[in-house]
Amino acid sequence: MEGDARKELREIFDAGVAAVAPDAALLAHMKLSNGALEAGGKVFPLTNRKIYVCGAGKGAAPMAAALENLIGALVAKGVIVVKYGHQLPLNKFEIFEASHPVPDEAGEKGAAACLETAKETGPEDLLICLFTGGASALLPLPYKGLNLDDLKKASDLLLASGATINEMNAVRKHLSAISGGRLAATAKGEVLSVIVSDVVGDDLSTIASGPTAPDPSTFADCLYILEKYRLTSKFPPDALKILRTGADGKIPETPKPGSEALERTTNIIVASNALAVKAAAERAERLGYRPSVMNEPMTGEAKEVAARLVEIAKEEKKSLKSGDKGICILAGGETTVRIMGDGRGGRNQEMALAAAIDLDGSGGVAGLFAGTDGTDGPTDAAGGFAFPDTVGRIGSKIDALKYLANNDSNPALAKAGDLLVTGPTRTNVMDLAIILIQPRA
Repeated sequence: MEGDARKELREIFDAGVAAVAPDAALLAHMKLSNGALEAGGKVFPLTNRKIYVCGAGKGAAPMAAALENLIGALVAKGVIVVKYGHQLPLNKFEIFEASHPVPDEAGEKGAAACLETAKETGPEDLLICLFTGGASALLPLPYKGLNLDDLKKASDLLLASGATINEMNAVRKHLSAISGGRLAATAKGEVLSVIVSDVVGDDLSTIASGPTAPDPSTFADCLYILEKYRLTSKFPPDALKILRTGADGKIPETPKPGSEALERTTNIIVASNALAVKAAAERAERLGYRPSVMNEPMTGEAKEVAARLVEIAKEEKKSLKSGDKGICILAGGETTVRIMGDGRGGRNQEMALAAAIDLDGSGGVAGLFAGTDGTDGPTDAAGGFAFPDTVGRIGSKIDALKYLANNDSNPALAKAGDLLVTGPTRTNVMDLAIILIQPRA
């Protein structure tokens, strides 16, 4: 089964990623007509006004290229921040390459340039913002009284804690001068924000830490998150002081829903995980499988989610008989990893290794767990495959369990030859889990 399954799993994954290409997604939701831009059900006149553009994310470059092709001649100034290696040749944009997921000085400069672009707008101007997954870490502009080291340490602690993306972004927003609606609130004219979602539920306030969206979270919420994950005593003192001072009402909150500062802002989502899952399901069906899409988004501890999916697959396997169509289980979302060891990997590779352990010796079931951005954790892999013989190629079940306990999924899967390496996809709509189940012979 393995050779065919590996090829089919990759084909299904690639179909999902192709469906959420940021440039095509932008052009599918925007059009130029009679001197105006139509987007999100609104019309934005382009004559007699300056057009400014700023953006960030792993897929910001293809979005900018698409916008440049659409209205490039009208753009007065453009600035985008992308992850290292994710740039494209552009004519109307200044490109900052920066670090992700841990922010760096280049990202700080890029974020400052984006905020300055918003400040330059006049009352009659239009600011177009382009955001995709990864923008939170790529726009590290510290709030007054903080420095980049504070943000780095805060980010490191949150990433290692097992906090959800929503929780991480709530804290990030309140330590930032640009997130949580503060970018849009700085602009003097209209704001149109075009967004590729990388969060469960497509919450505008969480995607990219919501630079152009109202923020329902509070300073008090942030303090609760630190307590929940036992981070209070470890948190950078100046950052903790900001959160406590804000909770006491001595620092202005981020703009909230209904805020006058955001009444001229329009946010539209042009691509999401649901679209990728739908396209993957369609490809699986064309390959002869019966798609079975999980109703709930994929969230929680990575290895526990993998175990549940394998359990479902094994139950489905029991129901199949010779001649039946195979089944393709599909799930989309974003898991977390509680770091207990000092190994190397990412949430998708951890899922793949955990799934492989549970599949050890089973027949007719194979899986692929991967990030749509092509990067899983601090590695060059997008994720990994799980086959019934993956553990055997690692060494033994005891060996595989040791790798898993040390959060060392990357070398384990590399040893088995089961890493998925795609290179940058220049999009990001979270992760895909794909499990193929073949009927009994």
